This record gives sequence, structure tokens and C-alpha cells, in this order.
Amino acid sequence: MAKKTLRAQCLDAIQKLARVSAANDNGYCQCVSCDPKNLSSWHHWKDMDGGHWIPKGDSSFFALDDINVNAQCRPCNRFGQKYGVADAWYTLWMEDQYGKPYVEQMLRDKKKIKKLYAADYREMLADFKAQIKIHEDRLNGY
Repeated sequence: MAKKTLRAQCLDAIQKLARVSAANDNGYCQCVSCDPKNLSSWHHWKDMDGGHWIPKGDSSFFALDDINVNAQCRPCNRFGQKYGVADAWYTLWMEDQYGKPYVEQMLRDKKKIKKLYAADYREMLADFKAQIKIHEDRLNGY
């Protein structure tokens, strides 16, 4: 098995950070793409994905931006975005969290190029890992 690139390691880390940082003190978080009134939208953080609102393959600018990556249940992240209404719920959640003007600006900026070097990836990875550790310590085994 080939060693993962620094970019791939950063993607794994930011997705884990999105899940663990969204968890409450019991280790559960709500999917940003499920109907918020649906109680089954709550899952243990380890059973969630870190889903990209703007797909990581569509935007180098937002692929590693923590605002763009949030806790999603696996059905929403894997099939709901493409075949269901998860993308609409996710957009509403983004607008609630960051405001419609900011979300519209993200859409305008998604094709911008963000050139990162190995040193940038190493710095980001260290930061993501440090933040993950803080949250894992907070959850203490959940």
C-alpha cells in the first residue's frame, strides 16, 4: 500500500476534525444534511463522515477549509448529496451558520486556485492533529 500524500493526509485529518469537533460531550453530533427535526440525524462522531459542502474535487480553494467541511451522516454524504435532498439541507445549514452573502461568495470563489506547498500541508496537518487531540481528550473515550 502506497503512503498517502500530504494532501490526502490533510483531507483525512480535516474530515476527522469536522466530526469530532461537532460532537457533544456524549460523543454525538447532528448531520448538517438531514432534516434537523429528524431525531435520527444524530449519530456518534465515529459513525459520521466529514462532508464537503463544495466537493473537494471541485475546489482546491475550499477543499481544506474547515468552514466547508462538516459532520454528515454517511447516507447523506455518500448518496444523499448526489441522489437526494442532502445538498439542499446542507446549503440551508451553511446559510444559517455563515449567512447567505458569505455562502454566495464561497460559490463565486470555488474555482479560485489555491497553491499549497509541502510546508503548507505539513503545517496544516500539525494544526488539524492538535485540534483533534483537544477534542478527543474532551470526549475522553466517547
